[in-house]
Amino acid sequence: MPQPARRTPRAVPAGRRRRPGARRRHRTHRARRIAGAVSLAVLTTSGLVNVAMEGVGGGIGRVDAFAGLDNRPPKSLGENFLLVGTDDRDHLTGAESARYRLGGAPCHCTDTVMLAHLSQDRSRLSVVSVPRDTEVRLPAGDGRPARITKLNSAYQQGGPRLAVATVEHLTGVHVDHYLEWDFAGFMKTVDALGGVPVCTEVPLRDAKSGLDLPAGTTVLNGGRALEYVRARYLDGTADLGRMRRQQKFLAEVVHRATSTGLLLDPVKLAGTVRTTLGSIRADTGLDPADLIHLAEAVRDFTPGSSEFTSVPVADLDRRLPGAGAAVTWDRPQADRLFAAIRADRPLTAGRSATGSHRAVPGTPVPVDPHAVRVVVTGADHDAVRRTAVTLLAEGFAVRPPSAVRRVPAVATSGGARTVISYDPRWDRSARSLAAALPGSTVRRVPLLGGVLRVALGTGRSPVAPVRYAPAAPEPGAGAGVAGAVTGDSELCP
Repeated sequence: MPQPARRTPRAVPAGRRRRPGARRRHRTHRARRIAGAVSLAVLTTSGLVNVAMEGVGGGIGRVDAFAGLDNRPPKSLGENFLLVGTDDRDHLTGAESARYRLGGAPCHCTDTVMLAHLSQDRSRLSVVSVPRDTEVRLPAGDGRPARITKLNSAYQQGGPRLAVATVEHLTGVHVDHYLEWDFAGFMKTVDALGGVPVCTEVPLRDAKSGLDLPAGTTVLNGGRALEYVRARYLDGTADLGRMRRQQKFLAEVVHRATSTGLLLDPVKLAGTVRTTLGSIRADTGLDPADLIHLAEAVRDFTPGSSEFTSVPVADLDRRLPGAGAAVTWDRPQADRLFAAIRADRPLTAGRSATGSHRAVPGTPVPVDPHAVRVVVTGADHDAVRRTAVTLLAEGFAVRPPSAVRRVPAVATSGGARTVISYDPRWDRSARSLAAALPGSTVRRVPLLGGVLRVALGTGRSPVAPVRYAPAAPEPGAGAGVAGAVTGDSELCP
């Protein structure tokens, strides 16, 4: 999960000089990125990040969402998150439940299901809303017979593990992480962001959820936001209309988080995370440091960096014995959608495979810098620190020297030239790092492991900007998926 959202600078026509102000803005943007990396490096080396995150891990509810799962889809590029909103209200008082018209006892079902895909290069977030009433076949197990029912029953009958297994079976997408909110967790998250704006051309009123919004733009607190995302009886579109509003709301959440400076301040970010943890559960493999690193990865997101769609449907009123009306998918369209997710391709038309509508400066490299682990050493400690910070600003996963074992074959001083030592199994990572350190000598060291070692030389060159350039997408990848939109088209004017 930055800078305030910026407009992409327009190309300068031939024969015209870019205004000095434009050059200053470009330098300012890069300076801010480096300043953010410096702040993170200082916090890391001083131990303040650990202090800021103290107690965060213990506050997250944990669930083993993947234990015992077999026949899973293969892992693909990027990371896939199953986001589940449940109707549990254990953390709300009776008065709050009545105020927000939550009804009687919860069914312990999934109220909202979304599959979020973060691209391999961390430039694009694709969110797919999955109808909770999707017709599914739940397998037999744990004393329950196989049955045809609706998706929201998977969580009710088998908890997170059955929910994950069912979504993976439906989509063919490997789920890497699981995150679950209840009603209280959702409200706390919205309040921690200072509220979220929503806009409507006509008044919105839903007696069942309690929603009553005037036309125009309104900043919603947690309670009113819950009414908004739960409303189903506004326009006759039921759950499909609700999913559309949820997507608009989530686009505003992403914009709010990335445009307010929240993701640039690890201490502030940790405090915000802490306020929401009591009602959130995550898989055991997602630790607090991962959440912070995820936020760091998307700190430069703009509204156009996210894209949203819903699973295409063929029938909104398929009757299931004992389960009521269910939704069936348009299978060919759905297969195309999830094939794009598995291939790490954009969902919106005309978008580049790197997920951005704007030109990205820097030398193209074959491996995402976030996946390249690096240790920097040298006799000049100030130079080591500056190089490490600048590599961090370029996205490389810089580690302290104490994090790796000493290997005699590895250069500890580069002499006049900087030396990059690498294990031949990580040759593509070495090429990516060498592009950022022009003029370096690259040295193979068998069995060194996955952490690349940089020994700075006295005649080193400045760190050069790089950008991840994955293999070209399949033919036709730029056509997009029907109904997919970018986040900037969902924001309030």
